[in-house]
Order: sequence, then structure tokens, then C-alpha cells
Amino acid sequence: MLSKKHYSTIDDYISTFPKNIQDILQNLREVIKESAPDALETISYQMPAFKMKNVLVYFAANKNHIGFYPTPSPILEFKEELTNYKTSKGAIQFPIDKPIPYELVKKIVKFRVNEQNL
Repeated sequence: MLSKKHYSTIDDYISTFPKNIQDILQNLREVIKESAPDALETISYQMPAFKMKNVLVYFAANKNHIGFYPTPSPILEFKEELTNYKTSKGAIQFPIDKPIPYELVKKIVKFRVNEQNL
């Protein structure tokens, strides 16, 4: 049976990836921190997450994409801006070989912060 890695911090998680993926993950982390300065960093479901009252967003590196998990409501709210990305009910896939749309990530995170402050 394979043992599953357990991460205690986002730094711990990011450090397990190759340098190019670490850079993407670190940039994504910084954009989220800027957009939600009061959110706490945590690991949830063995993924980096930012939380206020509840989890705002999760993110994770996968073989061919960076998964960004903002819950379902922003996927609906920003569906027009997400047409170039594979999405599901609560997930967005950003291909590793294309630039991450950080401005869109900022908007989504701020949207989630506003949702939790209602």
C-alpha cells in the first residue's frame, strides 16, 4: 500500500514539487494572500487552503494543470471569463504550460471574501 504524504504547511506542500511548479504555486499563494489579507493559510484535504470563517479557496498541483478550487459560486459568477479553462462544479484547471490568469484569481478570491463577509 502506498503511503500518502501528509503536509503540515503550505511551504511543506510546495517544496515537494519541481522548481518551475514551485514558482507557480508560490505566485498563486502570494496573489491569494494579497487578495485576502485576513485569511489564514492552512492545509485541508492535503491541499493548500486559505480560510476565514470557512475555506475561501484551495489550490493544488496536478500532472498537467494547477487545480484552483474556489467552491461553486465563483465558477458561476465568472463563467464568461472561465471559458478558456476546464471547470467543474467547484474546480478550475489552469494548464501548467500556459500563464496563470492571476488577475482573474484575484477577482475570484475577493468575491469569496465578500461572500464570507455577508
